[in-house]
Amino acid sequence: MTREGAAARSTGTRWLSDDERAAWLANSAIMISLPAALDARMQRESELTFFEYIVLSVLSEEPERTMRMSRLAARAAASLSRLSHVVGRLEKRGLIARSRIPGAGRATNATLTEAGHQVVVAAAPGHITAVREYLIDQLEPCDLAALSRIGTAVEAAINRATAPSGTSAP
Repeated sequence: MTREGAAARSTGTRWLSDDERAAWLANSAIMISLPAALDARMQRESELTFFEYIVLSVLSEEPERTMRMSRLAARAAASLSRLSHVVGRLEKRGLIARSRIPGAGRATNATLTEAGHQVVVAAAPGHITAVREYLIDQLEPCDLAALSRIGTAVEAAINRATAPSGTSAP
């Protein structure tokens, strides 16, 4: 029995096979390197971080360019705390406006301003060019379908694992 076999038996851990480990390491490179490359390029070209661009982009696609902060946090895959900090910075730049939702306790809406809309529209071509250069154009058509399927499955697993007990994730 190998050391891994003995460790798995004693801890119950299902260790990764060589193929699984290779896939995990390749995916880890994407998770770490791709956002960092997009962030550096976005800052250089648009004076926005990748996350700021995502926040502005999500709002730009909403009716009235407005969304409840808690929903925006979920759509941007961020904690409400991180989102609040970033929205505060964007608000100081005049790109987003926040407003309380009447009768909803402490709930707040974020609204993309006209200046914010202009910034995200101007940044979008560079963002798309980078996404194509770093990811999309590197894949075969069948890889796109697989990547979509994989991303959807992983997101669903994370949502199931992180949803409060007795609720369904967004």
